[in-house]
Amino acid sequence: MKYSENIKPISYLKAHAAEISRSLNELREPMVITQNGEARMVVQDIRSYEQTQETLALLKILALGNQEVDQGKTLDAKECFARLRRGDEPR
Repeated sequence: MKYSENIKPISYLKAHAAEISRSLNELREPMVITQNGEARMVVQDIRSYEQTQETLALLKILALGNQEVDQGKTLDAKECFARLRRGDEPR
């Protein structure tokens, strides 16, 4: 979906809030709201928002993991399992 295909002025949002809410929940596509001809906000349904937040959280975890790899903060599998068997605390 192209964001440019679902653009409405803020006056439309004010006048059709209930209709927009139903549409967003059914289609699960965001709507760009303009003011004075410029994009000002994006409105989306809660499920899509939550999914986006979960995706961002996972990407952050991956990025942090990559940083640790770059910093050499890794263990090979053999050492990792040995520590787990011994009950060592993680560092």
